[in-house]
Amino acid sequence: MKRWAFLLSVLVLMVAQSLWWAEVRAQPSSEHHHIVIAPNRTNTPHGERADGGWEGSAQGVAYSEFNHRFAGLFVLLFGLAELGLALRCQLPFWTRLILPSALAVIGAYLLIWSDHEAWPIGPLTFAQTFFGQDQEIIQHKFYGVFGATAAVSETFRRIGWAQHPAWAAPLVFLHLVGALLLFVHSHGNHPANYTIELHHALLGSLGIGAAISNAMVSWTSDASNQSVKRWEVAWAGFVIVMGIQLLLYFE
Repeated sequence: MKRWAFLLSVLVLMVAQSLWWAEVRAQPSSEHHHIVIAPNRTNTPHGERADGGWEGSAQGVAYSEFNHRFAGLFVLLFGLAELGLALRCQLPFWTRLILPSALAVIGAYLLIWSDHEAWPIGPLTFAQTFFGQDQEIIQHKFYGVFGATAAVSETFRRIGWAQHPAWAAPLVFLHLVGALLLFVHSHGNHPANYTIELHHALLGSLGIGAAISNAMVSWTSDASNQSVKRWEVAWAGFVIVMGIQLLLYFE
């Protein structure tokens, strides 16, 4: 019970700190106060902003919200599957493959459709997409690579082809790095940046909790079954809340 209370306290502190940090980042500098006037979208073609920008346009917002909610659906799906496994429910063996399958779908989707202007569906080349100056695009593609990599390692591990504990590391490490990147993830010149950063700060905090819980599952594999079960439930719980948060994402 003390361990659970400590974990909950750490999570609450992380969320509070991340939300405060996101709010500070979102505040305009006192040296450059300016008024941002929302562009008139009524007479712009294809839902674009009056200044021609994609970020914050009706079409851009719809595209971004769909991407987040699409990912959220699969995150919630594998989170529920992981919860069933953690609670030792009588589930078919194939349910162990829901996590890598969902990550593979998310990874493939992000690698192709994460950004409308990026390779392979947009005008940017492969090099410009992965090694260019747009950090938002690069981070989106990183999440695609993360999903694909974790999908492969978890598939091998869960079907018994990889027995060494090190095969659990990609999911933990990449999940942690991905969560930390959310704290610096930006949508550029977006009129709703404040709201977006709050969403990402909350997701980042939940992601850190999920990564820590998943790491503890591996580290306590030789401990009592009850201890392992608690960390597995915590891991699944964090993932489920992340999935719900992504489904509720808005700009």
